[in-house]
Amino acid sequence: MGSSAMNPIREYDAPRRRFYGLVLAGLIALALAPATSLPAFAQESDPEENEPDKPDESWIISLQFSNDMFGGSDRHFTHGTRFSALSPEGHVPDFIESAAKALPLFPEDGNLRVSYSLGQDIFTPERIEERDLIEDDRPYAGWLYGGIGLVSENGSRLDQLELNVGIVGPASLAEQVQTEWHRLLDITTPEGWDNQLENEPGIVLYYERKWRNLWKTEVTDLEILDELAFDVTPHLGGALGNVYTYGAGGLTLRIGEDLPSDYGPPKLRPNLPGSDYFRPDDAIGWYLFAGVEGRLVLQNIFLDGNTFEDSHSVDKRPLVGDLQAGLAITLGKRVRLAYTHLWRTEEFREQDAPDQFGTLSMSVRF
Repeated sequence: MGSSAMNPIREYDAPRRRFYGLVLAGLIALALAPATSLPAFAQESDPEENEPDKPDESWIISLQFSNDMFGGSDRHFTHGTRFSALSPEGHVPDFIESAAKALPLFPEDGNLRVSYSLGQDIFTPERIEERDLIEDDRPYAGWLYGGIGLVSENGSRLDQLELNVGIVGPASLAEQVQTEWHRLLDITTPEGWDNQLENEPGIVLYYERKWRNLWKTEVTDLEILDELAFDVTPHLGGALGNVYTYGAGGLTLRIGEDLPSDYGPPKLRPNLPGSDYFRPDDAIGWYLFAGVEGRLVLQNIFLDGNTFEDSHSVDKRPLVGDLQAGLAITLGKRVRLAYTHLWRTEEFREQDAPDQFGTLSMSVRF
């Protein structure tokens, strides 16, 4: 990315492209490796573990890594990481389970789990080599948060309610993380972090609902495609808080094998919803997916600026659209690998082009 908006790709992007290219190639090679060459933990599985009528006693650990390098730029939403743990079925205190099932958000026949998460998002303007405030571009900002939530799944519907609490501003450590990361990769050091948003406690409550397999067809004319299936999964959701407030809706299309194993790979919010949840039936499964989402945005602190103090801000657009596509692979009923590429429409008036970024995720059952 050059010093002007007309040249969005910098020469120093080459080391990052090589680094992330190696990571992506390694994950693809692992996913495409023959079953006989997979690590033992990905081959072995208790034959009774994934029986649908038995409680799922596995923990699910997920790691997500998002970066705009996959879109060939270094601007706006520039980096995000999230670590999460999803409990086995039934590991929910009785009073929480009773309260959840009393709400209209969760079905009576849903299997409840508790989710725990820790994450960080980083946002910058386009011209990170400039020290002075860039008034016509988004603020520097970081968001460091922890989350706790409830996930309910009944075979055809997934409901997720999650509360994130954290800090926006210097205490988020976004400046240190980005600066050290750029030094490690020997690329341009961001110079404008003195202009970032001020420290502000943040809270946001998310809710999402997905309906799976409302439309599904299996291809059985050719034996080689006997297990191939197709489904369309619509979703609705929203967020409420001083970090984000929005309403959202969209749908995801998938084609592949063992589609009932999950509801799509996890992704950083705001985004088309996926899930940490997955419970494969086959030793090897895969699917291609594509989806769209529209959001009506009432609050985005990373564009609107601080709530209680004067800070840099831009004129946000109230309507934002996302388009995503990617590949997910499950290995040995234990591991799920996924790559998602996302294109996002302009989020503020002064923005001159849409953004794009990619997300790598890995989930492990144990």
